Amino acid sequence: MDCKATVEIGEYSRGGQTRGYNQAQDHDMGTKEKYVPCGIVDEDTGQLYVTFGSAYKTSDFMVDNLEQWWTSLSITEKQQLENIQIKVDNGPENSEIRRQFLKRMVEFADQTKKSIQLLYFPPYHSKYNPIERCWGILERHWNGTLLRNAQTMLAWVKTMTWKGLNPIVKLSKKVYQKGISLTKKEMKEIEKRLERNPHLPKWDILIRPS
Repeated sequence: MDCKATVEIGEYSRGGQTRGYNQAQDHDMGTKEKYVPCGIVDEDTGQLYVTFGSAYKTSDFMVDNLEQWWTSLSITEKQQLENIQIKVDNGPENSEIRRQFLKRMVEFADQTKKSIQLLYFPPYHSKYNPIERCWGILERHWNGTLLRNAQTMLAWVKTMTWKGLNPIVKLSKKVYQKGISLTKKEMKEIEKRLERNPHLPKWDILIRPS
């Protein structure tokens, strides 16, 4: 799971090769419409899930996307899962010390009744995160396309393929508040639920459902 760089909507060249007649602006005139893509790739099935948020890249946006992935699974698929392993970058929105993210992950474990294992990539190693390969495919797929509006953006993502599958794409209009955090007292209760690997406490965290 990871968020990609913000996508600016407008007639910008964005580098790369053109497709047909594309008269692009040669510099940024001040983008008013932007979207933040958050993706989840299921390494077992190869299915990619992408949600474009119209607000900020926050902990709540990422976990809401995770909850949407969970609700999209069938009852049988949920029953077959013994636990959920999530590979993430150690970014500011989902780091091993980001209080709001850890709180939401504890709630997610309780909601799913599954153990959640958070596996973090060390700094400068995010390229090994499987979702990064999906972002690379997307960049090559819409390379040179003028993303004039949200509909064009979504249409291009829906036609890319990963492991022979088209991604499941959604657009979120929910506005997320930045800077949400917990008090030290509240975090102490959350920390009790976190089983940090004694050898890799920053990179391997297990959360069991209550």
